[in-house]
Amino acid sequence: MNKTAIIIPSHLASKRLPNKPLLEINNKSMILHVWERAIKSNVSDIFVATPDEDIANEIKINGGNTIITGNHHTTGSDRICEALGKLNLDHEIIINVQGDMPNINFETINMINNFMISNPNVQVSTVASKLYNNEKNDKNVVKAVTSDNLKEKKFLKALDFVRSISDEKFFYHHIGLYAYKRNTLLRFVKLEKTCNETNRSLEQMRFIDHNIDIFVGYTDDNPLSIDTKEDLERIRKIL
Repeated sequence: MNKTAIIIPSHLASKRLPNKPLLEINNKSMILHVWERAIKSNVSDIFVATPDEDIANEIKINGGNTIITGNHHTTGSDRICEALGKLNLDHEIIINVQGDMPNINFETINMINNFMISNPNVQVSTVASKLYNNEKNDKNVVKAVTSDNLKEKKFLKALDFVRSISDEKFFYHHIGLYAYKRNTLLRFVKLEKTCNETNRSLEQMRFIDHNIDIFVGYTDDNPLSIDTKEDLERIRKIL
């Protein structure tokens, strides 16, 4: 039987919104919102990976599991890989639920996990949703590009991930939720960063540029990734 673990990477050193995991949304910290969404999924092994004791304590006092990692990581995937080693996990599938999406739908987590279990040859998957007109020119909204209508096909190989749309035909609002095969994640951290990853500030480009396919699935879920004070005020109204 496939074993899945969720690891939520989180740290306080955000440049645009300092200490954001511990900022309160309706009397509850952001990281706690994310963790509570994750534990509603069908995955039972869930950990928060962080270099910060304050985040770890926030999860621990609410009954969750944490692991302290280094503070040198530049991507969530790198942090998760360190956590994987420290926890000595033997899970075949690792799901990255990013710690700044407090309204992520647990059913979307289940969807990506079920896809990985049903498709053992897939190494990496992620999800995307409808892109609204006001988001097309917003460089803070990452777009997943596919070769066909994603909503009809459910899951397709991603052609690219971009911040600006030019002549692409099929593009969607990328959601920062990933599922990796364990060995692929271990390989990822040893690969050199590519120009696309650095120039676009998109870690998923490291996979694509090193010829590791990412399959993207369609979801009606459209969780807000919190990066600014404006995002924080929006999510406080949503939740």
